[in-house]
Amino acid sequence: MQLPDALLFDLDGTLVDTAPDLARATNALRAHHGLDPLPYPVIRAQVSNGGSALVMLALGLEKTHHGHEEAREFLLAAYGQTVAEESRVFPPLDRLLVSWESMRRPWGIVTNKPRAYAAPLIDALGLMPGALLCADDLPVKKPFPEPLWAAAQALDVAPERCWYIGDHLRDMQAARAAGMPAIAVGYGYIEEGDDYRDWPADLWFETSTALVDTLLPSPAL
Repeated sequence: MQLPDALLFDLDGTLVDTAPDLARATNALRAHHGLDPLPYPVIRAQVSNGGSALVMLALGLEKTHHGHEEAREFLLAAYGQTVAEESRVFPPLDRLLVSWESMRRPWGIVTNKPRAYAAPLIDALGLMPGALLCADDLPVKKPFPEPLWAAAQALDVAPERCWYIGDHLRDMQAARAAGMPAIAVGYGYIEEGDDYRDWPADLWFETSTALVDTLLPSPAL
């Protein structure tokens, strides 16, 4: 496949490892209810599914339960206090971004994370995407294609010349709907029993290193 003119990343589990900070907030919610902390790997697998999924994991409260929204607000408030205490760009994607920017190639982020949490995280990590589309920027979010189209337009790149890279089935669905090459990664927050190689992607990368090696091939000797 031809290399892209622009890169668009999902945020949590694809570009940035945010699970440690979200796990701390999830266990803070459990502690608030007198419950013992959950193991980190159990929480990590649910991070890409958002705050409501973490509430259901932590307390077993379905969205229709009268206490669900209050618990979600508690979790998000706890998370918002320290969105970047332990969160880091997955190595070596940091090297990829430096090289990409040095070549004046555009890149951006399309996330279902609300801007109130995504923007401070990105600022704290010193990231400078050319486009940032968050869950609350448009009337719809992934798997609808509109956020991906808006990001491509902001980067002034045709959708078919952008790679959309993600760690969830909905990322692949959004990319397909947007007419972008869908790039699946297996190092992110994938639930037990879910195989990223079964997703409708154009390329699949087990590790972030393999992704970077493809986008930044070593010069010929």
